[in-house]
Amino acid sequence: MQKNHDVSDEELKKVIADFLEMGHIENITAMFRQDSRYYAWSGDLLRDERFNVRLGMAVLFEELKEIQPQTLVQAVPSLLPLLEDGNPLLRGEAVSLLALIGTPEALRHVEKMYSDPSPQVREMVKLVLSEEL
Repeated sequence: MQKNHDVSDEELKKVIADFLEMGHIENITAMFRQDSRYYAWSGDLLRDERFNVRLGMAVLFEELKEIQPQTLVQAVPSLLPLLEDGNPLLRGEAVSLLALIGTPEALRHVEKMYSDPSPQVREMVKLVLSEEL
């Protein structure tokens, strides 16, 4: 009888989130560099209620932008649904990561958020776009 030692995607997302919360960014950076499928989980990871996980995502993206900026674009599809989320905090977090990605496509989505109903999101858009200039 063969034992299955595979970890489910949900279990792996939880491990990534827990590592981000603990500040083990270097481990998660190595994982993202080794397997780009994790970029598709960026939106799910940003939905974590723990502040340190969301902060860790920003730090992770900053590190990855230094090391291999061309791969960050793979996170865009997972971040776009957050721009429509009812929670302005999540919309702002998505704006921040999209601005970090910095591709023309990502920045177009950020610019669309100038008309967001939340003043905090609009302020985040102004802030991140002024940093891009």
